[in-house]
Amino acid sequence: MEREAGKNIRPALNIGFSDSTKAAKLSLLLDAYRRHLNRERFLARVESVTEDGIEDVFDVLVPGLHAFDANGFLAHNCGEQPLLPYESCTLGSINVARFITGPARAPRIEYDRLAETIRTAVRFLDNVIDMNRYPLPEIEAITRGNRKIGLGLMGFADLLIKLNIPYDTDEALATGERLMRFLREQAHAASADLAKDRGVFPNFKGSRLESEGQRLRNATVTTIAPTGTISIIADCSPGIEPLYGVSFVRTVMDGVRLVTLHPEFLRRVRAAGLYSQRFRDRVSANESIQGLSEIPSDLRRLFVTAHDVTPEHHVRMQAVFQKYSDSGVSKTINLPATATKADVASAFLLAYRLGCKGITVFRSGSREQQVLSCANIQYC
Repeated sequence: MEREAGKNIRPALNIGFSDSTKAAKLSLLLDAYRRHLNRERFLARVESVTEDGIEDVFDVLVPGLHAFDANGFLAHNCGEQPLLPYESCTLGSINVARFITGPARAPRIEYDRLAETIRTAVRFLDNVIDMNRYPLPEIEAITRGNRKIGLGLMGFADLLIKLNIPYDTDEALATGERLMRFLREQAHAASADLAKDRGVFPNFKGSRLESEGQRLRNATVTTIAPTGTISIIADCSPGIEPLYGVSFVRTVMDGVRLVTLHPEFLRRVRAAGLYSQRFRDRVSANESIQGLSEIPSDLRRLFVTAHDVTPEHHVRMQAVFQKYSDSGVSKTINLPATATKADVASAFLLAYRLGCKGITVFRSGSREQQVLSCANIQYC
C-alpha cells in the first residue's frame, strides 16, 4: 500500500484489514501522519519494473467464503450482483426479442404479454429459493432471509434490430429506458403481490425497503446478468450488449471455433438477393460491415456492432439500465486495440458520473485467447 495519506486513511476508515498483523502495521503508519490528505490521483505512477525470477503461485481462496484474500481485502468476483457474506442470488433473464409484434414496417413491443411473463418469472424465481438445496447452512440462512432474486433481460440487440433501431442512437437509449422501467415496475408489483400472499422477506424489519414503505417479498428484484451461456441456448444476443459482429467466432473448450452469421442479417440479405458464398466470405473477413459498399446503407446503419459503438455510448446504455436495476448491470465497454490510458480513464469516469455500480472495460487483443472475435480475423 502506498505511503500516501489519502491512500491509507480512506481504506482504513471504510474497509480495514481482516489480517491482524497488517491492521497493526497500518495503524502505525496512520499514527505517523502529520499532514492533511493529499489530492487523490486517478492514475498510479510506476517508477520501474524489475525482473524478479520465477515464484510459486498459491491459491488465495479464503476457505468457506468463496472470496479472494487480496492483500487483506476480501474480494468477490460477481460484478452484476453485489452480495453479503454467504449470500447467493437466483437469476433469470427474459428474451425480449420474442415480444415483438405487428407488421414489418411498424413493429412494436408486446407489453401486455411481456408483463405476464415478468410476473410469472418473479414467482418462479421466488419458488426456486424454497426448492433449492444449499451446500452450507450459512448460505441457506442468508439467502432465505433476504430472498434476493435478479430478473433481467437478454436479446436486447435483437429487439432493436427487429424494431429497426440502430444500437448507437438516442432512440435506442430511450427504448432501453422504457423497457427496463417497465420490467422493474412489473417485477416489483409481482414481488409486492407475493408479499401479500407469502409475507415479506424475513430480514425486512429495519431494511431500507421498510423505511421506504415498500413491502416486497424479495430484497432485490431486478438485475442485468451477462447471459453469455443461456443466450446461446435461447439463440439471442447476450444481455444488453450490441452484436459483437455480424459474423463472429466463438472460441469454446479445447480451442474449438464456432463461426456464426447473425440470422436476422442473413434473412435480410437473402431477401435483398445479396447472399452468396463470396458475400459471406467478405462479411466474415471484416470486423464491421460499415465499409462494405455492396451492402445497402440502411442495413449497414442497422447492423452496427460492438466496435462501431463508441465507448461513451456503451457507458450511457449501461447507465440507462442501471437506473432501474436493484443490483448491478453486466455490460462490456469494448475498446479497440489502439485504445489509450486516457480512453480507459474517460470510460471509468463517465460511468462514475452516470451512477453505474461497476464497469468492465475490454481492449480487444489484450488477452491471448478471447471468447469472442470477429470471423476470420484475429482481433476486432
